[in-house]
Amino acid sequence: MNRILVLFDSKTGNVARMAELVAEGARQIPSTEVRIRSLDDAAADDVLWCDGLALGSPTNMGILSWRMKRFWDETMGPHWMKVDGKIACAFSSAGGWGGGMELACQSLLTVLMNFGFLVFGVTDYAGKKMTLHYGAVAAKEPREEETQEACRILGRRLAEWTAVMVHGRHGEHPLRKSTPRMPPS
Repeated sequence: MNRILVLFDSKTGNVARMAELVAEGARQIPSTEVRIRSLDDAAADDVLWCDGLALGSPTNMGILSWRMKRFWDETMGPHWMKVDGKIACAFSSAGGWGGGMELACQSLLTVLMNFGFLVFGVTDYAGKKMTLHYGAVAAKEPREEETQEACRILGRRLAEWTAVMVHGRHGEHPLRKSTPRMPPS
């Protein structure tokens, strides 16, 4: 059984909505159990439980939220090396386009890499102008279909990679299943 954790911090509810969409995407892969946890409800055991982690944060001055950083410093710090080799990705929302969401995703990925997570980006396009190379991003709430689809793609890809890399289910390899989506002409 694939075990995916979608862990997020959300001040306005926008990242929480993204988390639901990421979880929806992960559930598209058979034999995948998904837990969604806000920082308010999360514990180290949730992170230890999962095979794959989607980590979401509001963009705060171009980086992850202080609450998310504190979780990794204080809650996960004592569990250093217990999550080494797990697979992870990132998502973020900001107040508007150009608000630094990709930088926030990179800061999330940096924290994850320091804990030994194997992180990835996605080459598929969710729409004509929507990529998620650093993770799924949204300006405010993910209202546009392309933004929602980017979240679903991220969750699906996380579940695919954990199915392949952790459970040896090579039939779930994303490049063997379909051709990556290219931007519409």
